[in-house]
Amino acid sequence: MGRAYQNRKESMAKTSDMKAKVYSRYGREIYVSAKSGGTDPSGNLTLRGLIDRAKKDQVPGHVIDKAIEKAKGGAGEDFSPARYEGYGPGGSMAIIECLTDNPNRTFGDVRQAFTKTKCKIGTQGSVSHMFDHLAIFVFKYDDEDAILEALMEADVDVTDIENEDGKISVFAANSDYFKAKQTLLDCCGEIDFEVDEIQFIAHDYSSMSGDDVELFERFLAMLDELDDVQRVFHNIELGASD
Repeated sequence: MGRAYQNRKESMAKTSDMKAKVYSRYGREIYVSAKSGGTDPSGNLTLRGLIDRAKKDQVPGHVIDKAIEKAKGGAGEDFSPARYEGYGPGGSMAIIECLTDNPNRTFGDVRQAFTKTKCKIGTQGSVSHMFDHLAIFVFKYDDEDAILEALMEADVDVTDIENEDGKISVFAANSDYFKAKQTLLDCCGEIDFEVDEIQFIAHDYSSMSGDDVELFERFLAMLDELDDVQRVFHNIELGASD
């Protein structure tokens, strides 16, 4: 079994309300990326990756275009990243990444998800030391040696490479995200990335049973309801519902 990264396609929205939230989150993330790193995807690899992922998640083109146009105008909200962490139901550990224009409001909302499920939000670093913060790229390719050689020559800090079922998974230091992605593109040409992002991956994953499962799913659902929450990383294996 390979390392347990999250694949957005596995949890694509099924209802109109869920789709609206997905669109909103991508729109906000694309807007922030375009505003801070430039609106041209060819010169902003983060934006390019976001647009590619949004299209795969069936985000309409007008949502993407609107976010980029808003960034071009220079007006609009000033969103900043915020990260919260703590212990969830059943001794689980969670890291919540947000984009917010009101940190006090966002902290209060996230904390409420913890307290209403009998859990406790922690301080910075309270659980993140139990996760690796990595750049992850997954794509179809069969020459693992060529990929590793190219990354080594580019002095990319690679932590792991896996080749399973015709797919290469590259794990690298999050600080080398841009260097790693450009190296892969130079080596392989155009790549249809299945995963292309920075994630927190738990050192160890745990299973959960009984009432804890229902409470944990409620915890995740409450976080999912929050507009400011972009991603939630945790150390629990819940099978198909994870």
